[in-house]
Amino acid sequence: MNDQPTAIRRPTRPIIVCADDYGIAPGVSEAIAGLIAAGRLSATSCMTALPDWKRRAGLLRETAATHPADVGLHLTLTDHVPLTAAVGLAQAGRLPAMGRLLPRALARALPRQAVRDELRAQLDAFEDAWNAAPDYIDGHQHAHVLPGIREVLVEELLLRYPRGSVWVRDCRESLARCVRRRTALPKALLISSLGLGLHRLLRRHGLPANDGFAGLHDFSGRVPFRTLMQSFLAGSGPRPLVHVHPGRVDDELRACDVLTTPRETELAYLASPAFAEDLAAAGFHPARFADFPRQTRAISQISPPDTSSGSIR
Repeated sequence: MNDQPTAIRRPTRPIIVCADDYGIAPGVSEAIAGLIAAGRLSATSCMTALPDWKRRAGLLRETAATHPADVGLHLTLTDHVPLTAAVGLAQAGRLPAMGRLLPRALARALPRQAVRDELRAQLDAFEDAWNAAPDYIDGHQHAHVLPGIREVLVEELLLRYPRGSVWVRDCRESLARCVRRRTALPKALLISSLGLGLHRLLRRHGLPANDGFAGLHDFSGRVPFRTLMQSFLAGSGPRPLVHVHPGRVDDELRACDVLTTPRETELAYLASPAFAEDLAAAGFHPARFADFPRQTRAISQISPPDTSSGSIR
C-alpha cells in the first residue's frame, strides 16, 4: 500500500494572456500563432491596417481552428499608415506619434470624424479577413482610452454589434499595484488615469470588459521578464488580463517599429516551462473572455494623477 499523501491540486482561475501586435510583421505574427498553438496565449490583438494582417490572417484562422483563442482588433491610431485619409489626424499619410496624439486628446481637440472613419475601416478590414466580428477591441499604445477616441469607440460598438458581444480592454490598475511593481510607474499611472474615463463609459452602456489589467513595463530589460510576469500575476482582479509583446525580429519589424529585441525576450519566456510554472504558482490558466463571469462591480474610487505631461507606450 502506498502511504504517501496524495497531492491536492488547487483549482485555477481564468486569465486572459493576450499578445498585442499580430499583423505588424511576419516574425511577430508567426511567433504569436506558435504560442497560441502551444497553449501559452489565449488571445491576440490584430493590427488590420498593416500589410501583414492580410498575409497572416489565414495562419491565425488555421491556428485558432484547432487551438481556440480570442481574436480582437488592435485599433491603430499612431505611427503607421492609416487605411483612410484620416483628415486632420494623419500628416503626410502617416498617423501621429503618441507624443503628438496625447496632448491633442487631452485638449479634446481630436477630429472625431477622422477617428470614426479609421476605426470603421480597421473593423471592416478585420471582418473582411476574419469573416466575423472581433471578440474584443483594444488599442495600439492604449490609444483607445484617450478622450475623443474612447467615446467614438463606444458609439461604434453600440451601432455595429449586439450589445455585449464584443469586449473592450479596460486598462485600469490600482495605485498600490503600480507602485509595488516599481517599473514604468509614470506610464502606468497615466494609462490607468485615462482608462477610468473608458471604464465609466463601458459601465454606463453595459459593455463587457476585463476587471484586472497588467503587462506594462519599460522594455529596458533592467528587470528580468520572468520577474515582471510574476509581479503582473500577483494581486490580479476577478477578470484579469495580462498583455505581452512576443515576436521574432525581422526586417519588416525593424522598418516599422522601435520595439524589437525585447519581443524576443518575451517570446523565449512565454515559450519556456518557466511561464507555465509561474501561471500555476499564481493559480491561473490561460482562458478566453467567455470564461469570465459577466457581473460588474462598482466603479473604483480612483483619484486620477496629473495627466498634463507624459507619453504612452
